[in-house]
Amino acid sequence: MRFADKLFLAMTALLTLMFALFGTWMLSADFSQLLDKEIEQGNNDIRTFHYLFEMGYQSTEEFGEDYAISKTLSSIVASVERDGRHMFVIRENGERFYGGDYLENMGFTDVLDSLIMTLEAPGSTGYSSRNIAVRQIGSTYYLFAVTMSGVAESNVYLAMCRDLTEIYDARSSLLSRYRIALLCLLSAGGIWVYFLSRYITRPIRSLGRMASRIADGDYILRSQNKSRDEIGELARDFNRMADRLVEEMQVKVLEAKQKEDFTAAFAHELKTPLTSIIGYADMLNSLELTEEERHDAYFYIYSQGKRLESLSHKLLELVSMDKNPLTFRTVSTKQLEQNLRITMRPIWKQRGVRGRVNLEKAIIQGDADLLLSLLYNLMDNAVKALDKGDLSFMLMKGVCLTGAYEIKVVDNGRGIPAEEISRITEAFYMVDKSRSRKEGGAGIGMALCQKIIQLHKGTMEVESRLGEGTVIKITFPRKESSVKGEGYGG
Repeated sequence: MRFADKLFLAMTALLTLMFALFGTWMLSADFSQLLDKEIEQGNNDIRTFHYLFEMGYQSTEEFGEDYAISKTLSSIVASVERDGRHMFVIRENGERFYGGDYLENMGFTDVLDSLIMTLEAPGSTGYSSRNIAVRQIGSTYYLFAVTMSGVAESNVYLAMCRDLTEIYDARSSLLSRYRIALLCLLSAGGIWVYFLSRYITRPIRSLGRMASRIADGDYILRSQNKSRDEIGELARDFNRMADRLVEEMQVKVLEAKQKEDFTAAFAHELKTPLTSIIGYADMLNSLELTEEERHDAYFYIYSQGKRLESLSHKLLELVSMDKNPLTFRTVSTKQLEQNLRITMRPIWKQRGVRGRVNLEKAIIQGDADLLLSLLYNLMDNAVKALDKGDLSFMLMKGVCLTGAYEIKVVDNGRGIPAEEISRITEAFYMVDKSRSRKEGGAGIGMALCQKIIQLHKGTMEVESRLGEGTVIKITFPRKESSVKGEGYGG
């Protein structure tokens, strides 16, 4: 069953129960109040009957009991038996002195006998609820009232009855009209509740359809519900969930592509040197070569073997870097600068480019060998991106910041396409594959750089434009209390 149908049925049942209980309570309360008034009126009537009987009896009792009772009743009957009231007089011995035939004909005998018994019970005094009774006889309701008079020589029971069918018929009529009104009200309310439940659950149905379309591949679709209620919060949470899922899917797709590219690049990197080694080995084994040709074959086999060895070392370093715990020590930036100048000076001269290293004096925490490897790889990549000429230059500059040390590597080389900047730290990924292989690279250097930066809890930002150059900015955390000096760790 749909949620809207459940809501419709629940609200309809609740409305039915509320109106039924309220109507029943209201009608019952009104009827009880009306019945209490009738009972009070019955008490007043029997008091009046009792008073008139005793006053009339006392004025005629000298003529004898039977005469006095008869005379009294004849004098008060017009005052008592009016508006549908009937009076009865019963002696203590059970003789029906007045109204006996009517008692028998109407079937009131048992009712009056039971009320007389309550008057005879110990502790019965005055007028109370025990001398009043409402009984249904056939289809008619009667109010009975009984009292006892002791003015005669023996007790005399005075009784009255009055037809109350009118108020019970009025109650039945009210109940019938209320049932009709309740039915009309529930019909109108049910229609209103039906459309209200559909209106309330419309955003939920919309989210359901949207979830189905997203599941079918429409990942751009989002909820436009801007309300501030719970459904609006659900829509916003749904949008955040969809965004996160799409992001995770994109990450998974990128990871799959990276693995595919890694496998293809690794296979290609192995294939090239292995092809050369196998080809030259086969030449040495199957052909008669001159001394110079054999020397060339040995050289190619040796150089390609060294290339494979270098590749394996870099892969092992990349894989094992996380597994080997690092011991951080104080490292002098000036000592790093000196080592980099010594290493890079012949390379700059060979490539015919201008280079400069200027690291502001400071002490940072880290592994000196890894930091040197990081900075050397960045400078080596910068040099490879430059063309020979007096206008080609590269610069490494380090400055102290508040709580950090920043190193920038700047060149005016070929630059990196914007869409490829995010992938330069992937293993075996190369922007210019043919040029990188010609330069002897395998596409692992930047992956190692990224790993070293992460181990040192640093960050790296890359800005580049094709034909204009590249700026790589690295930031390492640094304690302000570090003392500047020339110490060298490692």
